[in-house]
Amino acid sequence: MKNFINIGIPSKGRLRKDVLKIFNKKKLRIISERGERDLIGSIKNKQNIKILYLHAREIIERLADGSLDVGFSGFDLLKESEINVQSKINVIKKLDFGKANLVVAIPDPWIDVQTIADLEEIAFEFRDKKKKRLRVATKYPNLTRDFLFSKGVTQFKLVDSLGATESYPFTGSAELITDITSTGETLKANNLRILKDGEILRSQACIFTSKKNNKKKGLKNLIGLLSK
Repeated sequence: MKNFINIGIPSKGRLRKDVLKIFNKKKLRIISERGERDLIGSIKNKQNIKILYLHAREIIERLADGSLDVGFSGFDLLKESEINVQSKINVIKKLDFGKANLVVAIPDPWIDVQTIADLEEIAFEFRDKKKKRLRVATKYPNLTRDFLFSKGVTQFKLVDSLGATESYPFTGSAELITDITSTGETLKANNLRILKDGEILRSQACIFTSKKNNKKKGLKNLIGLLSK
């Protein structure tokens, strides 16, 4: 609908709860007919606003193609997306929740490896002695590739992580991982440790807008209210 303002909210988890708190604080009452399971909602007394509950990654895609006007998602997911996607999205405000870092983590027993430079050595050893590349399991291939290349690590192979990334080194699916972590506790519990200079990106939840639709009626006021 051309005159509707479409807002994307993460469909589950902590992020959803924290975003909904913002709406409550601003006295914007979201109505969902089926409660938490609903995929679409509206705002009481605001006929022209539609709420869409989507996966946080999908929110980024939809902002880029203009089917969402405003979206709440993670800075990490914006930065992981393709450059042509990023160029179509504005970061309106970084929020004080959803904070986490994308890091490089290795199995604890690798005592000789403390920094990225040590990792580079291991990578060459793997290539020369074992005739294979160091495998890195991740849900963030673009950020991981760019980071490792920028640090001079080139002898690696990315493995798409489909579930709990921290299990990959212990199931023989990868040698190390990059993963998003807020406290590092899950990594520790899985006998993994973050390299000393292994921070790829600091992330947090953000309010984003689509550059495509920034002239929509009432949009400026709504963004002002949400980001105040």
